[in-house]
Amino acid sequence: MMAPFRRKKSNKEFPVKVCTYDSELEFHLEHRATGGFLFDLICRTIGLRETWYFGLRYVDKKGYKSWLKMDKKVLDQHINLSNPEGCVFMFMAKFFPENVQEELVQEVTQHMFFLQIKEAILSMEVYCPPEASVLLASYAVQAKYGDYDEAVCKPGMLISENLLPQRVIDQYQMTPQMWEERIKTWYADHRGMSRDEAEMEYLKIAQDLDMFGVNYFPITNKKNTEVYVGVTALGLNIYTKENKLTPMTTFPWNEIRNISFDGKKFFVKTNEEKGNSVATTFYSEKARTNKELLDLCVGNHELYMKRRKPDTMEIQQMKAQAKEEKHRRHIERN
Repeated sequence: MMAPFRRKKSNKEFPVKVCTYDSELEFHLEHRATGGFLFDLICRTIGLRETWYFGLRYVDKKGYKSWLKMDKKVLDQHINLSNPEGCVFMFMAKFFPENVQEELVQEVTQHMFFLQIKEAILSMEVYCPPEASVLLASYAVQAKYGDYDEAVCKPGMLISENLLPQRVIDQYQMTPQMWEERIKTWYADHRGMSRDEAEMEYLKIAQDLDMFGVNYFPITNKKNTEVYVGVTALGLNIYTKENKLTPMTTFPWNEIRNISFDGKKFFVKTNEEKGNSVATTFYSEKARTNKELLDLCVGNHELYMKRRKPDTMEIQQMKAQAKEEKHRRHIERN
């Protein structure tokens, strides 16, 4: 998929390549273009209005993964211009909803989340147990192929598909044909589901996985023990180095008074009884880790507060349009 327009290049422009999980976009930006300008251009191109979940991820000159800042010029953010493809960015979810069904309105937003979460599960970045993996695979097949048809879905058709995490496959002494039959059994039950309905069912199961929507950062505590801090839609979690599934400590957003950092030190100040506050200190190897950590904390906290207020007119309008569109498609299908 290409951008809807191509302009003649000038010496004051530079090429940009933007990847999503199912397409690539190409633009030419003026040297003074900001991250926000590029971001808005992408959102308009793909028709995305729920912009607050997403960001642009890239690898900078030093090899660090970074989020593009919206208020700064693109070229002022240590972009690697030596790449023959130009500036390459990944358009992806930076923040996650608390409840996918209640919060994700547009079909394009749901589709973006579906593709990203599916990739995270299949690459084993997000742990998914075997039974859930098979069920999720069946929804992914329904989303891709539509209703199960024995004449079309011949034996061996799903074997070449990447549908299950390798960890799950290695856990059992089962042939590819046996896995295919397990997936087909569930797949046949999803008859009548549209693509967006199958993707939403996938997300509803995925959001209950322990690692869904958690951004992990390696840090050390005051005892110099290596731990992970996980930033989520609901707050901060602290995990042992050996267990990224079950947090040993949680700091809900409504109990956090202040978050800050000073160089490599990261501070979490929580509310206590009688109006007192307690500060917990963590240490990162690099100050840049704390910058990204704070950025994710601020963004997640803002969305947490936003969810607890009445919907804006924009969101009410989006929900009404989405409801009408879904009703129209339902009538067309039947």
